[in-house]
Amino acid sequence: MLTAYLDAAMQRAFYEQTADGSWWGNIPGFKGLWADAPTQDQCREELRSALEDWVVFSLRRGHPVPQVDGIDLTITEVA
Repeated sequence: MLTAYLDAAMQRAFYEQTADGSWWGNIPGFKGLWADAPTQDQCREELRSALEDWVVFSLRRGHPVPQVDGIDLTITEVA
């Protein structure tokens, strides 16, 4: 489920070349998540790594993560 979530989120990524020729990327709906790198491919890799860290950090802290393509990573307590 986590891999499917990450893949779906990455499909929403937006990349932009900056004035200095490097690349910047983010995923709408993931507040504060972004990456930059010299090439678009490197930026994509950095963004995926940042996404993984962002999701793990958010879940560990009990912060909500957005649903993506119907995938909900919300942790609910089991009685």
